[in-house]
Amino acid sequence: MQTASGGGPLAALTTGSAAELLAGIARASLDWPDGRAVAAQAESLRDRVTPLAELSLKAYEQAVGAEGGDFAVGRAYAEAAEPPLRIVEAALDVTELAALVAEYCDPARRADAVAAGLIAAGCANAAAELVAVNLTVSANDERVQRANVLADDAARTAEAARAARE
Repeated sequence: MQTASGGGPLAALTTGSAAELLAGIARASLDWPDGRAVAAQAESLRDRVTPLAELSLKAYEQAVGAEGGDFAVGRAYAEAAEPPLRIVEAALDVTELAALVAEYCDPARRADAVAAGLIAAGCANAAAELVAVNLTVSANDERVQRANVLADDAARTAEAARAARE
């Protein structure tokens, strides 16, 4: 696993790890007819979110190093908000998949699936914070609002999966 150098990369890599855990759980759930397909979906999510670690880091470094007037600097920070927003979206998807896995997987692995969902939900919340920080000038920016709604959805989904334990 790569080393994270900032909140965005950490959220991306951790979300990817949660997806990888779900893939393993789904694959190991031999009595679940859709387990292999769900494992492939989890791997696809991992592959989608992991590269966002590097993208997030580069976008933030470009924002910090931006030169020029207020417009140029503001634009650089607005662009730095895009990778964390994509991390929030992916983390929500991982959380939703975790709820599905928790429902159908081998019961001995259910707690791990719930844990993966809770972790992904935490990453969604962390990445939403980064979107808001990068867009501080525009607190009403639709991306900030979208990130917060998605993070809230991830938290609700993870908690619902947790509450459904037998």
